[in-house]
Amino acid sequence: MDYNSAQERVHQLKKFYKSLLWFGIVAGIIFLDDIFETGKINFSLFDGSVILLIWGIFLTVKAVKLFLLDAEWENNIIEKEIKKGKKRIDF
Repeated sequence: MDYNSAQERVHQLKKFYKSLLWFGIVAGIIFLDDIFETGKINFSLFDGSVILLIWGIFLTVKAVKLFLLDAEWENNIIEKEIKKGKKRIDF
């Protein structure tokens, strides 16, 4: 991995962790507010639970792209495809 790729990955990681932190803070505020008001957590669109669910799905997709489908994975797949394309020549 060259310097520019490493720098870009660190930037993406930093953005992901910031998003995760904000998600935790907002979720904590919403859930604590529900608990103090009603004594239980309400899952409805107006209480913010559906918004948190959608936000959580986006964060999950972002995490999969960042940690599982990274540049190393892409390079491995490219190498496998190149090896498949090469035909052996038998003399």
